[in-house]
Amino acid sequence: MRSMIVTLTRAFLLPLFMLAGSGAHAQDTVYPGRETFAERNLGGPRLGVTYIPGNGELVQNLKDHNIGTVISQFGWHFEYQIIPEGGGPSFVIQGVPFLGGVEYGKVIPSLTLAMGIRLPGGYEFGMGPNVIAGGKKGVSSSLIMSVGKSFNYGGVSIPLNLAFATSPIGNRVSFIFGYAIAR
Repeated sequence: MRSMIVTLTRAFLLPLFMLAGSGAHAQDTVYPGRETFAERNLGGPRLGVTYIPGNGELVQNLKDHNIGTVISQFGWHFEYQIIPEGGGPSFVIQGVPFLGGVEYGKVIPSLTLAMGIRLPGGYEFGMGPNVIAGGKKGVSSSLIMSVGKSFNYGGVSIPLNLAFATSPIGNRVSFIFGYAIAR
């Protein structure tokens, strides 16, 4: 099952994300009698912390490598956003590569592709696949579900997000924050 999810992610979702962010689309699309949309990029640095609860396979694997259940996260957020110019929610596709565990002298790479909605007040939610490298199985996958709020401070977006990853080898809870300047 996991290999099928990884294959689908590689074969369909990642190319879709790359096409969506390629700039091949017009910046404003107008259809007679339909809403007008604008596109925006809100990429920027992200950092946070992940907690792995319980005593499952993931926790045991971390203990085997002298890594605790609280792990730092450092990465970059790539975001492509479609905004209806008449108001309403924005549609968001996000890619977030992270490096975690540096405080333990280790590097745990992960990649998340999330699709979601951001409401006009800045509240947001989304979900998508996550892959994490390392451990006995090499690469494992999980489903990420996240909620958050983005605050606007002088043209700078400051997102605060809480994410939950569910996987057969163990669940994870992360708090992630950062900043982005619209481009």
